[in-house]
Amino acid sequence: MLSIGKLSRAAGVKVPTIRYYEQIGLLPQPERTAGNQRLYAPKTQERLAFIRHARDLGFPLEAIRELLSLSDRPDIPCAAADEIAGRQLAAVNARIARLTVLRDELQRMLAQCACGTIADCRV
Repeated sequence: MLSIGKLSRAAGVKVPTIRYYEQIGLLPQPERTAGNQRLYAPKTQERLAFIRHARDLGFPLEAIRELLSLSDRPDIPCAAADEIAGRQLAAVNARIARLTVLRDELQRMLAQCACGTIADCRV
C-alpha cells in the first residue's frame, strides 16, 4: 500500500492532482488508516500512469474517463477505444492546421519587416 506522498513521487503527479482525480472519479477512493490517511493499492499507480500518459497525449478528462471505463471491461472490442482515439487525432490535426496558419502569417509578417523601418512593419 502506498501513501499519497509515495504515490505522488512514484507516478510524477502532484498530490492535489491525485485528490482531484479521486474527486471526479478517475481514481477509486483509497482505503484509509485509523488516522484517516489515504492508502493506495499498487494498481492505482498503474491507473494514474495511464491517466498521465493520456493527458500528455492531449486527451480531455471525459475521454480519459471513457477509456478507463473501457479498460475495466477487457472483453469488449477495440472499436470504442479506436473511436475515442480517432476523435483525439482529429482534434490534434485541427490544432496543427490552426498553428500552421499562425506560423505562416508570422513568417509573412517577419519577411515584410526585414530590414525596413517600423513605419513599414505590420507586426
